[in-house]
Amino acid sequence: MYLPSTFCGHAVHINLSPEMEQYLHGKVSAGFYSNASEVVRDAIRRMREEDEKLAALRAAVAVGDEQLARGQGATYSPELLEKLTELAMANARTGKKVSPDVTP
Repeated sequence: MYLPSTFCGHAVHINLSPEMEQYLHGKVSAGFYSNASEVVRDAIRRMREEDEKLAALRAAVAVGDEQLARGQGATYSPELLEKLTELAMANARTGKKVSPDVTP
């Protein structure tokens, strides 16, 4: 399948495997999308969202690593998990925002 497009003023040609082409046509024929271009745009939008989520996760891990390097971590124990769960549940019941950084 050929999906014509332009990128930086140049034509973009997309070659799909028969399986991908069948999937794309299935989405259009089921009424989820009006045409193949919509399917491709949605796929790219979703990839972009996943990339942003992954970047945010990596940034959060980096912050956690820095905190651990400064000795700001708490050793895991079943008791700590229970306390954190109780605190989160209490906050949720009272409408308070549950912070992932709260330690009892």
